[in-house]
Amino acid sequence: MNTTIKHALTLCLLISTLTFAPLYAEEEHEEEGGIPPMSAQQRQAMGILTQTVTTRLLSDEVVAPAEVSVNLYRTAEVTPRITAQIIHRHARMGQQVKKGQKLVTLSSVEMAAAQGQLLIADKEWQRVQTLGRKVVSEKRYVAAQVDHQQAYAKVLAFGMTEAQVKALLKQGDVSRATGTFDLLSPQAGTVLNDDFVIGRVVEPGQVLMEISDESRLWVEAKLAAEVTDRIEVGAFVRVSSDERQWLSGKVVQLHRRMDETTRTLSVRIELDSSEGGLRPGQFVKSAIALTAGKPVTAVPREAVVLLQGSYVVFKPEGEEIHPAPVERGVTRGHWTEIKAGLALGDEIVTQGAYVLKSLLLKSMIGDAD
Repeated sequence: MNTTIKHALTLCLLISTLTFAPLYAEEEHEEEGGIPPMSAQQRQAMGILTQTVTTRLLSDEVVAPAEVSVNLYRTAEVTPRITAQIIHRHARMGQQVKKGQKLVTLSSVEMAAAQGQLLIADKEWQRVQTLGRKVVSEKRYVAAQVDHQQAYAKVLAFGMTEAQVKALLKQGDVSRATGTFDLLSPQAGTVLNDDFVIGRVVEPGQVLMEISDESRLWVEAKLAAEVTDRIEVGAFVRVSSDERQWLSGKVVQLHRRMDETTRTLSVRIELDSSEGGLRPGQFVKSAIALTAGKPVTAVPREAVVLLQGSYVVFKPEGEEIHPAPVERGVTRGHWTEIKAGLALGDEIVTQGAYVLKSLLLKSMIGDAD
């Protein structure tokens, strides 16, 4: 009797195992697939950020060829004010320089005479001040003061700086009036050119170096007059040299004079080129925003990813994150229009979507194995 009961119990247990084992395996398989659950802290650690869906004004764009140029408002030319000979170079083309940095040392006969006059006038002025107004006549006192001021102003006008003049006067030695002086950088930036050789005699106004802040370049685009009427100063612009990497800029000026040859107007764009690698003289493509249209549902461009032939965004639900298919519209700058698949107020992943895509694809490969 006991043996019969044991066989019956064993048979029931075997049937139960065969019946429910596939179901358990399927549930376990489903739990292993997809993006693993993550807490808010885990998402933040992985750089996954979310925000709610809103509407934005996406403007139409006009695409036009353009040319990169230096920003003249951030550029300075280094020139001598008197005839002088170049005796030393302190900076070279392509070098980054700071404001006040020594660039070129010059020597001039005119400067030597002016330095000598200053030292003589300075000694006389110090003597008159020491004697005082009770000893020297008012005429001599005023004459010494004026001579000193004029001599001081003259060396400044010839190209010496206040610091250089004070150093010369501190030495007080007339033999130091050699006519040498330094040209300093008037601003921080990059040396764009240095077209001179040591020993050359240069004239006043001759450009020895050009210093420019290349972090803020200009881009000049030429458009038909009827198109520029739809462009406003401050309008958003995208600029690219390869149509893969785009830099953001804005319209800063609209030229008033039409080009007589092409019958076009120039639109001046300023952009932050610190990471773009653009160079003055380079031809690029510009996409300039026209007057804004109606508001549309839009999300950051990087929030939409291509997954197995369809565009999706990732929507968090508690600790779970799931892909949601969407229908894209136009993309303007950093924003993409969503025609279907999302509602205003939906929470979506706006940063880290590609990380989630890789996790999802990895899980699919694991399921296939």
